[in-house]
Amino acid sequence: MRLILLGPPGSGKGTQAKLLSSRLNLAHVGTGDILREAVRQNTPLGLKVKPYIGPGKLAPDDLVNEVVSERFRGDKRPERFVMDGYPRTLAQAASFDQLLRQEFMDLSAVILLVVEDSEIIKRLTGRLICPNCKRPYHLVNNPPRSDRVCDDCGLPLIQRSDDQEPTVRKRLSDYRANTPGLIGHYQPRGLLHEVAGVGEIEEIYGRIHQVLVQVGA
Repeated sequence: MRLILLGPPGSGKGTQAKLLSSRLNLAHVGTGDILREAVRQNTPLGLKVKPYIGPGKLAPDDLVNEVVSERFRGDKRPERFVMDGYPRTLAQAASFDQLLRQEFMDLSAVILLVVEDSEIIKRLTGRLICPNCKRPYHLVNNPPRSDRVCDDCGLPLIQRSDDQEPTVRKRLSDYRANTPGLIGHYQPRGLLHEVAGVGEIEEIYGRIHQVLVQVGA
């Protein structure tokens, strides 16, 4: 099984990718995590991508394609996987197609999580994190016991720069600009399947699993 999860930032791609990975024995390939880790470790790749992390900008296609290519070449490439956060653009999709052809692999399905912008803004701008222990909170769904203070450390919670509303709106704008090209790329091949990305986590997972059963993935 080889899957791609598409959807706007905050649509739950990462959460669903982790569930699919653990329950269906798939490698979880999260390009955002790979890029952020490279920045944290100050690697050569991290230095290249650092200007694009935080302000809501997208890393250049060639840079992201390089990261994915490294992951899929060689003996340690994943045979069964779920892609989380890639491809984001038509150019990335074309590059990934070429990479998969070279590695003699076919996609099973592309799942598009559909969530309205207003819901995304509410989800992302409500997220907070402890600067010390990194415990995540949400002002609505998972609030701390004391207002904006970590339950464990007692420190004031912070909001990631890419969860601030202007940045969220910029990220959504980029997503909406690129998505029609991705839909047009995968839909004619019978790979694209839209799934409502609202509701409880298990509800959304159930919808995805139902699609996978229907397509025989």
